[in-house]
Amino acid sequence: MTDALSLSDVSLSLDGNAGRVNILHDISLTVKTGETLGLVGPSGSGKSSLLMVMGGLETATSGQIGVLGTDITHLGEDDLARFRQNNMGVVFQSFHLIPTMTALENVATPLELAGVRDAFDRAQAELDAVGLSHRADHYPAQMSGGEQQRVALARASVTRPKILLADEPTGNLDETNGAAIIDMLFALREQHGATLIMVTHSNELANRCDRTIRLRDGRIDTALKAAE
Repeated sequence: MTDALSLSDVSLSLDGNAGRVNILHDISLTVKTGETLGLVGPSGSGKSSLLMVMGGLETATSGQIGVLGTDITHLGEDDLARFRQNNMGVVFQSFHLIPTMTALENVATPLELAGVRDAFDRAQAELDAVGLSHRADHYPAQMSGGEQQRVALARASVTRPKILLADEPTGNLDETNGAAIIDMLFALREQHGATLIMVTHSNELANRCDRTIRLRDGRIDTALKAAE
């Protein structure tokens, strides 16, 4: 099995009001193609920061990051954006939908940016896949949190990304909607063969992954194989 992603001695430091803050410390790990990986640990342990570094949404202070055979460590913002557009889908806890766009327009946006001619037809099919065809013309403010997250999931998967990154995808949802989103996320991953890397506080959700990485104080604490 080939590597979808590899990190070698990756550290991240950011400047804050109180000065320089060291967030990640010498992280090294490899994620195989098609693997599902859960990132767990207490609040402030660096889980979301690690996910953002993996996706090139945060720039590592040091170390090397390889994604699908490409070293993204020193890519500029434009090249990183193109790389993500072609290879990655991201699902955020807070949905990050564009409020002035309908559900259909939100899902079609990454396809339009890629110059896909049938962007709206494909976006409609993806909304159908998450059970929201009847909400295509609704704006985010007209939808529940669960519906907004389903739109966000459709937007992340519509380009058929090789890697799906999910940052606490159920964090703002109730138990019923959260369970539905996770079932859809794993179903889409299975259907399209993507590598899935997910930040979660839920042990139950982490146990659905092939492997779990636990972080503490910006370091890998233990690497656990999820329960079969």
